[in-house]
Amino acid sequence: MNLGPLDPFIPAPIAREHFAVTVRAPHALVYDVACNFDMQSIVAVRTIFRMREWIMGSRRGVRVPLGLTRELESLGWGCLVQQPGELYVGGAVCQPWLADVKFRAVPPEQFAAFAEPDLVRIAWTLETRALGANLTELGSETRVGAADEGARRRFLAYWRWARVGIYSICWLLLPAISRKAEEASRAAVTRII
Repeated sequence: MNLGPLDPFIPAPIAREHFAVTVRAPHALVYDVACNFDMQSIVAVRTIFRMREWIMGSRRGVRVPLGLTRELESLGWGCLVQQPGELYVGGAVCQPWLADVKFRAVPPEQFAAFAEPDLVRIAWTLETRALGANLTELGSETRVGAADEGARRRFLAYWRWARVGIYSICWLLLPAISRKAEEASRAAVTRII
């Protein structure tokens, strides 16, 4: 049995989502575009974040677009695993049901056993898998684990309504990354010709 990249970190999640698209571009290029993609360059994604701020009464912070992985790391997420060109696993502990969420990185070797009360662990992936010379599967999986029953209950109550926004972001993000990678691939071929 093949283990997924999140199995060592959250083997029994309380919530799990997986999205994937097929991209007509080499997998290393797709991975690079995905890691460096500015997710808030998509108007609908920005709108979803603003709606959460409005619903939750959050304070909007200053945002510096750094690319997906670097921006999330600047917010407190940690890198749990990285295989350049193929896989990035990010993780953090937090209380997403709060208006102003604070993400905190936990070292990879401590992440699975982390059990500080009233927090959830969230781990997510950016994955590329070559399907051919110019064909790639781009996927992302997110899992959530609760440190205790109180965190589990709070998270699941939050997730009942927040998952709509998370789903929407993933459904918008992966195709946008796909389009950008395919454009970059076509441009590279044109330069060669």
